[in-house]
Amino acid sequence: MANTGIASVGECMLELSGGDGGNWRMGYAGDTFNTLWTLRALVEPGMATDYVSAFGDDPFSERQIDFLKESGVGIASSPRIKGARPGLYAITLNGAERSFTYWRNDAAARQLASDPAALAASLAKRDLVYFSGITLAILEPAARRVLVSALATARRAGSLVAFDPNYRPRLWSSADDARAAFDEALAACDIALPTFPDEETLYGDADPAATAARLRSAGVPEAAVKNGEMPALVVDRSGATEVPANTVNALDTTGAGDSFNGAYLAARLRGEAPADAAKRAHRVAASVVQVRGALAPHERLREAFAAGA
Repeated sequence: MANTGIASVGECMLELSGGDGGNWRMGYAGDTFNTLWTLRALVEPGMATDYVSAFGDDPFSERQIDFLKESGVGIASSPRIKGARPGLYAITLNGAERSFTYWRNDAAARQLASDPAALAASLAKRDLVYFSGITLAILEPAARRVLVSALATARRAGSLVAFDPNYRPRLWSSADDARAAFDEALAACDIALPTFPDEETLYGDADPAATAARLRSAGVPEAAVKNGEMPALVVDRSGATEVPANTVNALDTTGAGDSFNGAYLAARLRGEAPADAAKRAHRVAASVVQVRGALAPHERLREAFAAGA
């Protein structure tokens, strides 16, 4: 397939961080954007990267789009929604562990599938399309079906489709709804990148091997099951491999799993084996948790990715 770049689908929000003493810093982040940020740092400079979402027409949306452009990220055919605005979240820390407060109920990104033709155009002829369970959670059921259909079409046309379930209970009306949505999404993907504690909560999996077995039974050809500081379990048609995580003193764990996903997918796009891709991904994630915020500098990401090569 021709090299036509990467599309990541979801919600990029305004991020407030570092609020000690009431002085907050504003940035831009969100799970699928964090992954795309890592991919942008690690793939070839000439490879197109687009964030597929929906954007408002307010000053914050304009600044957000400008930030994406300055970072080498386009928005493809994403719609602009009159009167809409970005979602917002704030990070509070207890040591290195983080918690989040959200303001996102009327975010423009909830309308990312409002124009099916534009969505299809944004995903057409991609090397890689990436999305998450949060992407699904912010959509109404009908819009969710539009997105999954567009992903399936892109996959049939030759795109590699990757999915991180990233289960967040507060975003779903019930666990049954989340499971149903994830099961439909898994049928349209080539690579699954779940986090074991999420899968344990939602599906009752006993261990990462149970998660991997369930994904294989669902027809997913490849999976990397993340498990925090524990080894990741990488499974493909050749078998299963445990890949140990890198041990570091974490400053802020925000974006660790997202950066793992980005580095893993960047390595896979380069043709590296899944276990080797997971080794690079662990190094990148370990580097990210040593800086504050979800987006580590691109040069830092590249150095971690290249280490030990």
